[in-house]
Amino acid sequence: MKSQLWHWRGVFVIAPMATLAIVALRVTGLLQGLELAALDALFRARPDRPKDDRVVIVGISEQDLQYYSHPVSDRVLAELLERIAEAEPRAIGLDIYRDLPVPPSYAKLVSIFRDRPQLLAAEDPVEPGYQHLSKVYRNTPNLLGIAKITGGVERVDPPPVLAELDRIAANDLGRDEDGKLRRAFLYLTDPETDEIVFSVGFHLAMLYLKAEGIEPELTPDDRQWVKLEETVFVPIDRYYGGYVGIDNAGYQILLDYRGGSHTFPAVEVRDVLEGRVSPEMFRDRVVLVGSTAESLKDFFDTPFSAKGQGIEKTAGVEVHANIVSQILSATLDGQAQILSWSEPKEWAWIFLAAILGAGVSWIWRYSNYFWRITGQGLVGVAFLLVGYGAFLQGWWIPVVPPLLAQTLAAIGVTAYVARSAADIRQTFSRYLTDEVVATLLETPEGLAMGGERREITILTSDLRGFTSISERLPPEQVVSILNIYLEAMADAITAYQGTIDEFMGDGILVLFGAPTQREDDPERAIACALAMQLAMDKVNQEMAKRDLPNLEMGIGINTGEVVVGNIGSLKRTKYGVVGSQVNLTYRIESYTVGGQILVTESTMRETGDIVEVEDEEKVSPKGVKEPMMVYSVVGIGGKYQLRLPEEEVVMCDLFPALAVRYTPLAGKHLSDRTLEAQLVKLSPGRVRVRSPEAMAPLTNLRFQLKVPGKSGEAEGEFYAKVVKGNGSSDREFCVRLTAVPPEVKQYFTTLYERSLTATAAEPTHSDT
Repeated sequence: MKSQLWHWRGVFVIAPMATLAIVALRVTGLLQGLELAALDALFRARPDRPKDDRVVIVGISEQDLQYYSHPVSDRVLAELLERIAEAEPRAIGLDIYRDLPVPPSYAKLVSIFRDRPQLLAAEDPVEPGYQHLSKVYRNTPNLLGIAKITGGVERVDPPPVLAELDRIAANDLGRDEDGKLRRAFLYLTDPETDEIVFSVGFHLAMLYLKAEGIEPELTPDDRQWVKLEETVFVPIDRYYGGYVGIDNAGYQILLDYRGGSHTFPAVEVRDVLEGRVSPEMFRDRVVLVGSTAESLKDFFDTPFSAKGQGIEKTAGVEVHANIVSQILSATLDGQAQILSWSEPKEWAWIFLAAILGAGVSWIWRYSNYFWRITGQGLVGVAFLLVGYGAFLQGWWIPVVPPLLAQTLAAIGVTAYVARSAADIRQTFSRYLTDEVVATLLETPEGLAMGGERREITILTSDLRGFTSISERLPPEQVVSILNIYLEAMADAITAYQGTIDEFMGDGILVLFGAPTQREDDPERAIACALAMQLAMDKVNQEMAKRDLPNLEMGIGINTGEVVVGNIGSLKRTKYGVVGSQVNLTYRIESYTVGGQILVTESTMRETGDIVEVEDEEKVSPKGVKEPMMVYSVVGIGGKYQLRLPEEEVVMCDLFPALAVRYTPLAGKHLSDRTLEAQLVKLSPGRVRVRSPEAMAPLTNLRFQLKVPGKSGEAEGEFYAKVVKGNGSSDREFCVRLTAVPPEVKQYFTTLYERSLTATAAEPTHSDT
């Protein structure tokens, strides 16, 4: 199980995080606008439903207004309602505000008086029209008027006669924040009277269903939901579907539009009054009378408003027709309502999307972008199809949150993989420099086998006497020492843009000019060497804290032509350098003593006069035909301004002189000559030797001597290198200690302190 958890770690970590992020956005309402837009798209994508012939609209059109004037007079409205009522519809809804009498217009009055002279004798030509309309109100028991009851200052009262007869309904509609109508009231509470008022659509539907023997009732449980026959109308809560915190006052349901505008059978007022409409069109139907003229601006945005490139709004009377049709279809036809999941199910849905989005990205994380994008596209399409299919079955399953969760999870996995790649690259860079890694990974020829000739500057370093130190310490402590030392050196090398080609135990091979070549490669190599020597102080401070011996390092620098590139085979490749100049650099480094930097003449020619040289020496390295000059560098100016601290050497006389034997070394091998000698002067790092014959500078020597101990004298040895500064005669020479065992070092320290004490008591000659 641990293996599986680790294998799918990216999915198990990122999917829950993406889910939490999207759920947080969801519950704060930031996704509501997007989800409502997605709902609108589902409505528009759904196949058109057939027209519902049970609902008919009598619209007051622009032609009607031109013919009858605006507003339509009480007389015209009374005649219209009479014609409709004569056809015996089941219910009539008057979706026109009619709280005051409406006389004929002036032009119509003139026409009336001209056609009907008997009216000239009447005291009030308005009253007969209003009385006629009032009579129609009273004689039409299935007629409903409207009132606007939730508008505050915009409240509109119902027709007085219909209010007296308690045949009014509310035509209020709940708009969303974007102004669209997606919700419908079944009933709501009048804030002034605290009484329940049915909506126009619900009241008309109840009148229609009453003829079918169906009466509304409430569910017997505590929810008290409206029930018609076997159909329960589920009210919207504050977090229904994609809604977040909406005002769900009253009894609201999601409005299931049958379609956009012109969905229901419709006729104009003039056609009805002039007898061009068959009474059968109204018989046993719900008839809604309202405005369809654009000039009256009784139009609303619905999910179908964004159709094509234009804007298609729906008349208010047609919105109420949709509500009636929805209730009738759900009750009589078994049409599914648009329901919504509970929040826990929706969160699980979001989590599933995050799992799939993260899983696809994780499975194909090492594939090309085409497969990753294709996989994510298929997952996204699958969620869209599921959402669309569920909508066709009457379920509003949020689409936007899962798609966002999938996208966020995919981005998260991509970022995680990129971070992992960066970590891998960083780990890779522990074995190769960043420049080498970039060359291998980012250039087409980076992985190609082979190399190129190039003049570069090579730096090699090595710890003096580290072999003897490592022989006396456990392997774990040796590795610890190396790690402290190499970390400090790597920091210095990186600071000067050197390429670490390899670590070889305590040795380091650094390239300046590969893979990236710069004009100041030789200067940076010398500056890097000085920085490395200066960094040894910090290394030795750490050694002292751990009660470990001090370390000293020698550095050799050379400039020459080599072959750089990928060396090896297709299975095992190493970026490195090949050439005699590399071997020569190692030879030069072998001449150094601790703390010294030797630079060849080829490098010095490239640096100019900014390099400070303490000494120079002619050497004959193995494999070089002619002797060559090497320079002991102690500083560099220019923009670097680095210098090694001056070493003050105070040598004390040894009385008596200390007898020793020494053997010269040829490379790493002892010669077959052993000479007797004496140590005549001593300092913490140098010794003057009196010998039967002189030794050339930079010669490595092994010394043997008697070291006093608790159980008597014991054989001891140490290594040193001949340096300039011979004694007072040709048979005296100075050596720099390179490897001194602890017991010999302690013996020399005792001799040196004793000599200093004697010097303080009785001054003697000393060399500086």
